[in-house]
Amino acid sequence: MASLPEKDLTLRDLLVIYRRRRRIVYATLLSFVLLGGLYCTFCTRRYEATGTIQIQKESADAMDLSDLMGGAEGASDALSANIDLQTQANILQSDTLALRTIENLHMEGTRDFQNHWSPVGWLLTVFSPASLADPPGTTLENAPERRRKALQIFAKNLTVKPVSGTRLIEIDYLNPDPKLASAVVNSLMEGLADYSFQTRYNATNQASVWLSGQLGELRQESENLQAKVVELEKESGVYSLGVTDTQGRELAYSGVLDQLQQATQAMNMAEQEVILKGAIAHAAEAGDAEMLSGLAGNSISGQSSSMNNSLLLIQNLRQQEATQAATLQQLQAEYGTNYPRVIEARGNLTALNRSIRQEIARIKGRAESDYQIAEQAEAGAKQKYVEDKKQADRLNDKAIEFAIVSQESQESRQLYEDLLKRLKEAGILAGLKSSNITVVDPGRVPSKPKKPNVPLYMAIALAGGFFLGCCGALLVDTLDNKVNGVGDAEHTIGQTVLGALPFVTEMSALGHEQQSKKPFSSYMEAMRALRTSLMFWQSNAPPKVLLVTSSIAGEGKSTSSIYLAVVLAQHGCRVLLVDTDLRRGLLRLRLNLPMGPGLSAMLSGQWGDATIPHVEGVPGLDVLQAGVPPPNPSELLGSSAMQACIERWRTEYDFVVLDGSPVLPVTDSVVLNARVDATLVLVRDGMTEKSQLRRSFQMLHRDGSHLVGVVVNGLRPQDESYYGYYGYHSYDNKYAEGSDGESNKK
Repeated sequence: MASLPEKDLTLRDLLVIYRRRRRIVYATLLSFVLLGGLYCTFCTRRYEATGTIQIQKESADAMDLSDLMGGAEGASDALSANIDLQTQANILQSDTLALRTIENLHMEGTRDFQNHWSPVGWLLTVFSPASLADPPGTTLENAPERRRKALQIFAKNLTVKPVSGTRLIEIDYLNPDPKLASAVVNSLMEGLADYSFQTRYNATNQASVWLSGQLGELRQESENLQAKVVELEKESGVYSLGVTDTQGRELAYSGVLDQLQQATQAMNMAEQEVILKGAIAHAAEAGDAEMLSGLAGNSISGQSSSMNNSLLLIQNLRQQEATQAATLQQLQAEYGTNYPRVIEARGNLTALNRSIRQEIARIKGRAESDYQIAEQAEAGAKQKYVEDKKQADRLNDKAIEFAIVSQESQESRQLYEDLLKRLKEAGILAGLKSSNITVVDPGRVPSKPKKPNVPLYMAIALAGGFFLGCCGALLVDTLDNKVNGVGDAEHTIGQTVLGALPFVTEMSALGHEQQSKKPFSSYMEAMRALRTSLMFWQSNAPPKVLLVTSSIAGEGKSTSSIYLAVVLAQHGCRVLLVDTDLRRGLLRLRLNLPMGPGLSAMLSGQWGDATIPHVEGVPGLDVLQAGVPPPNPSELLGSSAMQACIERWRTEYDFVVLDGSPVLPVTDSVVLNARVDATLVLVRDGMTEKSQLRRSFQMLHRDGSHLVGVVVNGLRPQDESYYGYYGYHSYDNKYAEGSDGESNKK
């Protein structure tokens, strides 16, 4: 036998568990509702007062050192506002404001602050070290234990929360006295304003004292810097003219810089003179009359008048030479080379060339001398420039130092003047500083209590009771090892059950046909369904000899055997009902049969001429009681006599129903199991354990060679398992009677 595979828990499975364990759910739910009602009835009414304050931006009407440093608001204004709100909220919850409020309102004598016995607190005091006793007659501030308890109670009833997205802070306080609750809220708001004002006032005074000590040093430092500025101005040789240019810069005069400028101009002129003299000397050296002619009248150079005259002479001779050359060419073209005028012109040209060369020779001598003089003048100008440049560099260093010290002196003076101004204003502003805390809504006396919130608490009790009840039902169902419904039975044995029987009270004895209909019509209809399942259990023919047994006693096998035999007989069959429980047979008592010979007498050979009695009111049904209990029931049931009786009954009856003993306590039914066609194992819903059913089924199944069917007994018609098996919760009487009538007609 293999059990069915495990499946995931579905919502329908949870609904089935709820219906099966609903008593646990309802009991838990009722308990929570009762506890919630008792709590709402007897708990102390507590009133909640609410106040709202606004934390405004910090104004700039007080002494703020950040203003002196050029501080400006940045992009973190939202973050700063959030930090300010949280800071003020934490101050409202501080021990300082709490103690001040408790003492001002004399709250230690109220009901909330009185000692109340608590089992948890008592246990903590037992297992924790004892605290030091407070000094008698001391204030709350100097009594650590009283202070700790008072602060705990105060903080437990206080709620401070910033309103998101605003600069508002909401303050709530709970107390049995509505007037005291509103007074606490107003006291906290007033205390916060006073604390903020006192903090600023003390900070301003401290800053004033500190500034007073720093101003003397700052003034002395400023005066020293000004003296240093004057000294550096004298050393630098820079004199202020007392006027400014168009760009607002102050004009100044420096002789060193003027000399440097003149030296620079002289050096530039000397360099130009060297260049020009060098060009004349090189041209004269090369005999280049054309270049010398071009240098005549150069205004850049400062050459002597004689040199200028020589150059102009060269220029004139070159012009004459060009004119004479042109005339010679014209005459040669006209008269030939030997014409007198041509010869004369050629002589004039030669004389001009000679004069040019002579003049170049004279210029050459003077140019070399002028070039040397120009080089010497250039060297002197450069030396002068270098000396003036060094003096200017020294002046520049002094000027830079002067500018730095001057800037420091101005800043020091400005800082001194600003701080002095602030110091003079500090005394007045410390008292005139407006608070940034505005009361939006003061703490007003509430009209109705905040706690207990009866609808909320009852809703929580309902939801919590139902949830915990469902959890308890699921836990109980999970830990329960008993067979609960058809699904559990099928999952345990690994096959479909043969039938399901509803729960009925103890049945009376059979008297006539109506007793098989009322008041157990639903039970009889379930028996007819079991009868139908037996008819189609095997494809060739239904089993004729049936053994009805159970795992343990009290599972309803005897009652089921009786009514199974009844419905088989109502089907028009001859049926024999045999009580094979030779140890404690119950069929005689259930059917009110007279004491007579039974199965034990038949198997032991003491039957004689006795006959098997019929059941009144049920045609076709015979009953064989167990008889006197023998000393060896198992041996009798396993004897050849029992086998012979069964074979004889097969020929005389259509069906033989054997009411057997429980399987687990004794082996009687296991012995009979080998001699019957099929075995029905009764399982009591909510009573039979799964391990018992599994063990019984394995003992009877005989490795699959024998037909063993399981019938679940004792199902409640309103249970989900019964509804899932039959498709309806209960029978209608008319339908049941009609079904019985149709069966009887058959």
